[in-house]
Amino acid sequence: MFHESIQTLLNANEEWAQSVIKDTPDFFTQSSTGQSPKVLWIGCSDSRVPESVITTSRPGDIFVHRNIANQFHLNDDSALSVLTYAVKVVGIEHGDFDSSSNGYTSLTVILVGHTNCGGAAACLKTVKDAAANTDASQPDTPLTRWLSPLIARVQSLDLSACSDNEALNKVVETNVIMQVDNICKSEPITTAWADPNAKKVTVHGWMYDLTRGRIDELVCREAQA
Repeated sequence: MFHESIQTLLNANEEWAQSVIKDTPDFFTQSSTGQSPKVLWIGCSDSRVPESVITTSRPGDIFVHRNIANQFHLNDDSALSVLTYAVKVVGIEHGDFDSSSNGYTSLTVILVGHTNCGGAAACLKTVKDAAANTDASQPDTPLTRWLSPLIARVQSLDLSACSDNEALNKVVETNVIMQVDNICKSEPITTAWADPNAKKVTVHGWMYDLTRGRIDELVCREAQA
């Protein structure tokens, strides 16, 4: 027997599938043949930031990689595999279709953070606890190991004049820019930017405000001419 919450999900899926078929009868048949998403979304695992919902996108529109605190580590094979696949295989597009090359002329990668991020808050707490007890060592947990680059960055920030909410927002914004910088340093992006015949690649850093339901752009990077 299914747990009630599981049955609710299955029932919702059945209703959703029926509504999609009613609106677009061949949607699933077409979807099964392949994907050509418009963007690569690198975001947080937080359940309050579902990329397809907050952008009213459909299956096949967005290629996705999510993890705790929307990190992009240059030694993370999972994130690098997603980025490489997006750039070189999937054919993510943003812009005009170039019939001469039988492909799209540009692509977009978006790193998305959000307000009230639990991962960013954990970094702040770790730094505060370390400052309050200088003799204590940093806990060695999967979370602290994963967030260690961001923890180190938080330690370098001057947050003394910030309220708790201001400090958290500053960490979230700093994190977005930090991860955009990492994406721009990665091999798939540097290779694309170095090749004048490659597709145009643009990397964006966004922040989703949970209290407003709105996305704000913090940074945009592209190859320099």
